[in-house]
Amino acid sequence: MSHAARTETAEAPRWRILGPGLVVAATGVGAADLVATLIAGSKYGYALLWAVVVGCVLKVVLVEGAGRYTLATGETIFQGWRRLGIWTTIYFGPYIVIWGFIYGAAAMAGTGLALTALFSFASVKVWGILSGLIGLAIVWAGRYGLFEKFLAVLVGIMFVTMVGAALVTLPNLPDLLVGLVPTIPEGSLVNILSVAGGVGGTITLAAYGYWLREKGWHTPQFMRVMRIDNTTAYVVTGIFVVATLIVGAELLYSANIAIGTGDQGMLDLSRVLADRYGNWFGKLFLIGFWAAAMSSLVGVWNGVSLMFADFMGTIRGKADEPEAKSGGIWYRSYILWLTFPPMIWLLLADEPTWLILIYGVLGAFFMPFLAVTLLWLLNTSHTPAEWRNKWVSNIGLIICALIFAWLAFDQIRTSIQDLLN
Repeated sequence: MSHAARTETAEAPRWRILGPGLVVAATGVGAADLVATLIAGSKYGYALLWAVVVGCVLKVVLVEGAGRYTLATGETIFQGWRRLGIWTTIYFGPYIVIWGFIYGAAAMAGTGLALTALFSFASVKVWGILSGLIGLAIVWAGRYGLFEKFLAVLVGIMFVTMVGAALVTLPNLPDLLVGLVPTIPEGSLVNILSVAGGVGGTITLAAYGYWLREKGWHTPQFMRVMRIDNTTAYVVTGIFVVATLIVGAELLYSANIAIGTGDQGMLDLSRVLADRYGNWFGKLFLIGFWAAAMSSLVGVWNGVSLMFADFMGTIRGKADEPEAKSGGIWYRSYILWLTFPPMIWLLLADEPTWLILIYGVLGAFFMPFLAVTLLWLLNTSHTPAEWRNKWVSNIGLIICALIFAWLAFDQIRTSIQDLLN
């Protein structure tokens, strides 16, 4: 390769500096995360703002670790997990299958709820199924460029609507600044952990390395651009989530208004906004709610399908074969799994309680699993010495592991209580 060609290759990423980071952040910030932040704002005003900032920093550490391992070794995160022993496969295999079935139904229901509120001539189920089919169509061919552009549009809609909602509430800037000082109001520990842990995704964090590969960033040469991409994406996410907290603090906390949990909370907020600022503003916010739900759906349809394809290829000893890559048979099989079996669940509206319990338990363990395995991989010979963890990364990952372990304990306890009740 000539010097000019090498220079062009090295400089190219600077013209496309954002991409996979924005994708992982957009996919991770769903309606449930926003509602958790809204509820924190409605209960404690700006007192938990610092937890939002901490949450963004923790996700930067986690995603940077996943991306660094991929670029430094040329391996996917699942190939790294396989190096740690068969136990990782025993955990991850059932998890990704069960998670996909339940998430597919939840994602379609979330988009359906937003669209039904906007266009009431069709039901949540109809709109949800249509959204799932649209997601399938966008990612089926495995064209990363189209997928990234679609998510960029949704991120723009999300950003404008939520930041716009924050601006019209006229935030109290002195109180906002005070909220950056860490405090723990009485009874707020679970809310703090939920806000810090919920900013920006779960399993989709591990998909970052796959999106780096799809983008064409696949060697240590791209380490610096990956870090800029990741950090910038979570700065955008941080602004977005802070705006959500502002809405909760200014609109709900001051008026002592309660909203529901999950996707229903976003619908409740749209009604509050419509009552306060006019029906048009409520509709505008619903578009932002739909964009948040749809970005998560499409991101999972692509990113987790890439993970499943790699999982199947790796355990069969064919990780480098086309069938284990984007657009291959295993990639498309998982897209179908995300789309069609959950539709049956949506139509029957009969929730299998035992499956929900397994989903809650397996899902609760994923984030501590990711933090602990990254600590293991990035501090040992599995990673070239030049790219192993420094003390800052180790402290960040240890804090992640502790926070998510506590959240896992709380999730399991809640799941068991729900089952017994």
